[in-house]
Parts: sequence; structure tokens; C-alpha cells
Amino acid sequence: MLAARLARAIARPLPQCRRISSTPCRRSDALFMHRDTPYNNPKIAFEFSSENLKRAQEIIAHYPPQYKKAAVIPLLDLAQRQNKGWTSISVMNYVAKLLEMPPMRVYEVATFYTMFNREPIGENFVQVCTTTPCMLRGSYEILDTVCQHLGGIKPGETTKDGKFTVIEVECQGACSNAPMLVVNDDFYEDLTSATTKKVLDAFTKGEKPKPGPQSGRHTSENSAGLTALASKPYGPGEFCTEEFR
Repeated sequence: MLAARLARAIARPLPQCRRISSTPCRRSDALFMHRDTPYNNPKIAFEFSSENLKRAQEIIAHYPPQYKKAAVIPLLDLAQRQNKGWTSISVMNYVAKLLEMPPMRVYEVATFYTMFNREPIGENFVQVCTTTPCMLRGSYEILDTVCQHLGGIKPGETTKDGKFTVIEVECQGACSNAPMLVVNDDFYEDLTSATTKKVLDAFTKGEKPKPGPQSGRHTSENSAGLTALASKPYGPGEFCTEEFR
């Protein structure tokens, strides 16, 4: 009897193990951990210029002394601009020392916010938005135009002459003027392949094209033109009763 039960138990197929996840492990494309390189290591000195140091002190003065670490973002931005557009380990260490805060706290900020570039970039930093509104208006065509017009580079790469770095980004907040891209600090909107090339050619020549819509429209009015606020706005108190003037 016992032998028969054992035989049935052995013959019964084992239950299959339930897998918690079947998706492959993928690493982020963001750089979170520092590794010393010849161009980015703590031995490369960095400090603010006299002009930027004065500006940094003005920024710090906006906060109570016990909360001056709150100035870490504007100071990192100021330092990144001085450091040719990217935030090195020396930049982060310098800001930490200036604000008397642990370097790790500065590293946390610099690795969290995508506005801080952890690797060197070109003279002109081109950010092409491909979020839904821009995508629906042809942003991938704009991205392809940028990459091909700059010598066939891919997003995340820099041209051989060091003049352009191109990346693909999320929403830049100009959805009503899609598709758009940002070059350094300026927005270029309502783009087509032709106008995109004109913008890039101007920067290649060392010029700065006029930011904003490249279609001829003013700000964000609709395709029919300006339909509201077409008349001069009235001044303060203009339609108030006499006792309130």
C-alpha cells in the first residue's frame, strides 16, 4: 500500500515554478556613478571666476545662513555654464565646499536633474523634444533632420568639430508650438525640416537665429491668426466708478 502511494507520488508531475518577472534586466542610459577619467577627476581644479563668485555670493545671500544649501541648484547651473556646459566631479566638489554641505548631497542633485550634463557637450547643445504633442506634429522627422544635417550623428553624440551635441528629450513646455527644439537656452518652434536646417546653418556660421516660432506666426495664436486680444487693453481703473479711481 505504501509502495503504491510512493509510486503515484513519484509519477505525479512537479508543479511549475511561477516566475515573478520574465523581462530582461536593463540598465539606465543615465550616468549615476562617477568613474575617474583623464578629463573628469578630482585633481582637475575648478573654482568660480571673480565675476561668478560675486554672483554666487548674491545667490547665497537670498537664503538664511542655516539654509544656504538650498542654493545648490542655481550654483550648479552657474558652475556648469562656466565649465563649458557640463558638470564635472570637480564642479560638484567645489559647490559642496562653497555651501558647506556633504559632497554626496550635491552628487544626488546633479544626478537627479537632467539639466545637469555629466559629460562634456558641444558648443551648441541641441535638445529635440519627442513627447506626444511634438511627436504627433512630426518631431521624429525633425530629429532625423538634425542628426543627418549634422553629419549623420545619433542622439547623444557630438559632431567631430565639437560644435553640436544632439539629444532627444521629454516635454520642453512648448506643446502649442510643436514640433520644437532647444539650442542652448533658446526655443525654436513650429519647425519643418527646411526651417530646422536654416536654424542649424546659422549656428554653424556662428550666428544666432531669432528664437520662437519659425513659421511666421506671433507667439502661440491659432492657424487662423490672432482672434482674441486684438484691441488695445484698457488701463487700470479705466472703467471703475469715480469713487474707485
